[in-house]
Amino acid sequence: MVLQSIKCYHCGSEQIKKNGFAPNGKQKYKCKDCGKASRENPVAKGYSEQKQEEILKSYQERSSLRGLTRTFGVSKTTVLKWLKKKSDATSA
Repeated sequence: MVLQSIKCYHCGSEQIKKNGFAPNGKQKYKCKDCGKASRENPVAKGYSEQKQEEILKSYQERSSLRGLTRTFGVSKTTVLKWLKKKSDATSA
């Protein structure tokens, strides 16, 4: 039998408990020390930089947010976050 030691991705603690399952079937965990939740083998970003640029370029070419949701399968709130982040970066 192999025991696997899982550490918190946020604080590195080994005081972790199981906390249900994510919609994609991965086990969710909650850290007893910092209180943050995470999944097993988390992915840093859901969309690549190239995909983000493609979607934002489509938006700048007068596509609607609803159209982007249908075409690319990306949430309106995600696109709005990207736009806000991009405008903050250009104004700074």
